[in-house]
Amino acid sequence: MTAAQFSRVVEQYQRLVYTVCYQLVQDHHVAEDLVQETFLSAYCHIDNCCNDSIRPWLARIAANKAKDYLKSAYNRRVCAMEEDGMNESAVLNILPEPTPEETAVSAAGTEEIRQLVLDLKEPYRMVAQLYFLQEKSVDEIANILERPPKTVHTQLHRARKQLQQSILERRVRV
Repeated sequence: MTAAQFSRVVEQYQRLVYTVCYQLVQDHHVAEDLVQETFLSAYCHIDNCCNDSIRPWLARIAANKAKDYLKSAYNRRVCAMEEDGMNESAVLNILPEPTPEETAVSAAGTEEIRQLVLDLKEPYRMVAQLYFLQEKSVDEIANILERPPKTVHTQLHRARKQLQQSILERRVRV
């Protein structure tokens, strides 16, 4: 399918996709975002669809995107805060400013964690360093290290366990 043909598909089915998303999430802004995600996903996987069944295929993608959003941790947290009558800015205003002592202790703890990560043995050190210190995603790490994402997940899990063990051992010594 060419880009022009896909543009016609978007024009033809954007209302359907929006309606499916809105019916599930009940929020106009979120539904609009989900429409974008739906068409992006459809464009990336257009070769998996027959031209005869594009309408139900798009509706299924839209429904799945909306359901994924509703199951997301972000959505659950925002809904819980709204049920309590709070918004995100209200929650942030409740948190007290850290004292200089807390800031110093936090910085020392951060340095200690950094050193623990650097003390890990390979293959866990590089994965942990990229994930915890450089805040890269699993997919980015997999690309950088040329490893499958599942391998990176496993190595991160094992690195986390080793870090937890190291932290527990340090606490026992102190």
